Amino acid sequence: MEFLCYHRDRPDSLPLRDELLEAHWSYVDQYAKEMIARGPTFADDGDAPTGSVHIVDLPDPAAARAFAFDEPNYQAGVYRDVLLRRWRNTLGRTMWDFPGGRTGGNRYLVLGLGSGQPVDLAVPPGRDELIAYGPLLSDDGTAWLGTAALLRAPDPDTARAVLTPDRYADIEVHDWEFGGRS
Repeated sequence: MEFLCYHRDRPDSLPLRDELLEAHWSYVDQYAKEMIARGPTFADDGDAPTGSVHIVDLPDPAAARAFAFDEPNYQAGVYRDVLLRRWRNTLGRTMWDFPGGRTGGNRYLVLGLGSGQPVDLAVPPGRDELIAYGPLLSDDGTAWLGTAALLRAPDPDTARAVLTPDRYADIEVHDWEFGGRS
């Protein structure tokens, strides 16, 4: 089962985040075989981290909760909240398989928080710029709760346009970059 985990930073937690960087990486490295995508999100200035995205393939919701809440930054109070949802990898690849590589262009996390009938279940046109894409689902996989995408785009508005705007309660767009050890 695939899960999207988005830890959102608390304000002014950068010093603690920096202090725990090696602990965070060591923790996440334990899940290297299960990892589909990972990386930090940033404020509009592009400098200050605002969160951390991990898309992982784990046995069940309990394992996903353990992954999210045992993470050292979460345990130490770096994060203010966690979005944890079952996810379906409609591209069938990891971020490391993205033909565009690790660098070049602007990268974004787009989260469409759903309401009503499912939408954007199929991979949209422009697949070449998609790094990861899929629906957010309930723990049992039966209810559609939204859509999440990691993609390369020239700007946030273009990134947002990957989703059908009037079909979501909210669409968030965050600057994102490939994570992990260089």
